[in-house]
Amino acid sequence: MKEVIQQAKVDLAAALRLAARFGLNEGVCNHFSYAIPGAADRFLLNPHGIHWSLIRASDILLIDGEGRTLEGAGEAELTAFTIHGRIHSMHPGAHCVMHTHMPYATALTCIEEGWLEPVHQSSLRFYNDVSYDPDYNGLAEDPAEGDRIAGCLAGRKVLFLANHGVIVVGESIARAFDDLYYLERACQVQVLAMSTGRPLKLVGDNTAAKTRAEYDAGGNYPEAHFNGLKRLLDVEAPDYVA
Repeated sequence: MKEVIQQAKVDLAAALRLAARFGLNEGVCNHFSYAIPGAADRFLLNPHGIHWSLIRASDILLIDGEGRTLEGAGEAELTAFTIHGRIHSMHPGAHCVMHTHMPYATALTCIEEGWLEPVHQSSLRFYNDVSYDPDYNGLAEDPAEGDRIAGCLAGRKVLFLANHGVIVVGESIARAFDDLYYLERACQVQVLAMSTGRPLKLVGDNTAAKTRAEYDAGGNYPEAHFNGLKRLLDVEAPDYVA
C-alpha cells in the first residue's frame, strides 16, 4: 500500500505541474484529489498555498474523511475538502477528482446556455457525458453544498459549475488528466468559433455517439498521453518526484 500511495503522489504532483504548464490552474486555488484504493475515507489532495508549478510528491497530503491531515505538512483547504470529500463519498468510481477554473471551460459556465456543443472532434469525447450545475451559491464551504455539487455530477465524468469552473472525474489520474486536457481544448475551439458570430456547425447525434464510442474503445491512449507528458517533466523538472 505504501508503494501505491507513493506512486499516486508522484502522479498527482505530475498532473498538477502539467496543469500549470498548460494554463489550467488559477493562482494557488483549485485542487486535485485521488482516493486510495481499498481504503475508505482516505484520499490524497494538494495542499493549499503551493503553486502547482512547484509542487512535489512529498507536498501531497493524505487526509481522512473528516479532513484531518494524516501525512504531509499543511491542511486541506476547506472548499477542497467539501467538494472532493463529498464526490469521493457519493461516487466510488470517481477515483480521481480534478477541479479547475481553466479559462475556456470556465468561460462557457459564465454565459446562458453555456453548454459544450458537439462541434469538434475533441468535443465528441464528452458526448452525453457532461452534467451542468445551473446554480452558483458562493464558496463551497458547507457540507450541504458539497453534497449538492456531488449530486449534480449524476454519474458523468464532467460537471460544469455555473459561474465557477469545472470538475472532471476519472478511474485513474492519467484518465482524469487526459479528459481535463481535451475538455479545455474542446472548449477553446468552441469559444473561438462562437467569437466569429457565425452559427455553430453541430455534428449529428448518430455521428457524435459513434465517435464517442470509438473514443471509449481507444485502449490505453490516456495512459500513453500522461506518461509522455511525464517524460517531459523527467527532463525539464524532475524534482516533482521528490
